[in-house]
Amino acid sequence: MRVTQSMLSGNMLRNLSNSYEKMGKLQEQVNTGKKVNRPSDDPVTAMKGINYRAELNNVEQFARNIGEAHNWLDTTDDTFDKIGSTIQRANELMVQASSDTMTADDRKKIDSELQQIREHIQNLANTKIGDRYIFSGTKTTTAPFDGENFVDDPAFKKPIEIEVFSGIMLPINSTPIDVFKEIDKMFEDINTAIEGGATGSELSEHISTIDKNMNKLLETRAGIGALQNRVELMDTRLQSQEVIATKRMSENEDIDYEKTITQMITQESIHRAALSVGAKIIQPSLADFLR
Repeated sequence: MRVTQSMLSGNMLRNLSNSYEKMGKLQEQVNTGKKVNRPSDDPVTAMKGINYRAELNNVEQFARNIGEAHNWLDTTDDTFDKIGSTIQRANELMVQASSDTMTADDRKKIDSELQQIREHIQNLANTKIGDRYIFSGTKTTTAPFDGENFVDDPAFKKPIEIEVFSGIMLPINSTPIDVFKEIDKMFEDINTAIEGGATGSELSEHISTIDKNMNKLLETRAGIGALQNRVELMDTRLQSQEVIATKRMSENEDIDYEKTITQMITQESIHRAALSVGAKIIQPSLADFLR
């Protein structure tokens, strides 16, 4: 086959164009730090990148969910701690009231403080995070204590669950409405007994009721503590998963700068050589002779 001058020129221009394209791609990779800047660069790598990015997005969402779980559980535990302290104070007051040295007026003064404690616990039962009541079960827009009584609603006994890992749901709230009702009734009974002129021995019977309700509160709080530990474990696992997902995505998408820069320098050398050789291959035209 006869090789003409036009064929040589055409091949040289085509090769130079391909060389420019390779250098441009390498330069873009160095500028962005990514192997793939558009799906057409490498469809397989691009598809893997989409999957890894979706995995990382899920991890970030679970991290936000765990933050929400921490907020609810920590607030719940702090509220139970305050309620426990007030009940402990109520126990101390009842020990005083049951003493035979106390007069009826003394006991009424003690009852006044006890009823203040009762009101304080009612307020704590209506603790909110944002605009949601934390002790209202799934009915978070309704206050457990309506100002007169604790609301009797089945929804108050249902847990709120949140996904903290793929397929793993954890309750983030406590449903102590029955405990609150018993504590509130305890204070009401104490008030009735003192107003009715109960003796010291009769009032001492309420101390055991206080102890019983304190134990129920501690059991409920222990359940919150167990949930807090579980959330901590899931948080640690999630942090490890985030590191793994980020590493996989980096390995799939990020370039090796040393390798890519070396490839770009090599390609530039090849391109210069092609230009030099091409200049020698193309024969002088008639116009060159007429200069």
